[in-house]
Amino acid sequence: MNDLRFRLASEADLPSVVRLRDAAARWMLARGVTGQWQPGELGVEHFRRVSESGEVWLAERADGVVGAWELWWEDEDAWGPQAGAAGYVHRLMVAHADVPPGTGRRLLRAAEQRVAETGRGLVRLDCLADNARLNAYYLAVGYRAVGAKEGKPQPDGSVKSFTLLEKAVRDDDRAASFR
Repeated sequence: MNDLRFRLASEADLPSVVRLRDAAARWMLARGVTGQWQPGELGVEHFRRVSESGEVWLAERADGVVGAWELWWEDEDAWGPQAGAAGYVHRLMVAHADVPPGTGRRLLRAAEQRVAETGRGLVRLDCLADNARLNAYYLAVGYRAVGAKEGKPQPDGSVKSFTLLEKAVRDDDRAASFR
């Protein structure tokens, strides 16, 4: 998968991001991962709003979009007020049927690099507390659990509990942690 390249999503890309997310939601549901994502849950307007205050990134090959993620510069709902120390990765997704194993990790590394380029020393993310497989994945790729968020509001109005994870991406921040 050497032909994988990353770029910011444009307005014209947003329908592709919605289709990718819906496909990822169907993939999860087919594997018994419920309570995470539902097809049709987020539309173009969601990704447009994220693009206004953060970034939506694409991973693509010559044949089209095969991955995406959101990068936020604050996430007070999960992490409380913070002083610009981190970038927050949300909705990391890949076209599971079209990519080899390890592609999600490549997207995560690209997000980490982007955060480091901004001068922020930490990448933070959250995942459902009861999704043991996803929690284990993030721990295996160098993140550490630093807390929990109970009752975090979701786009559909529901509230869920999450594990808060972070990873230092600059040498001078290796000992930093969420407090």
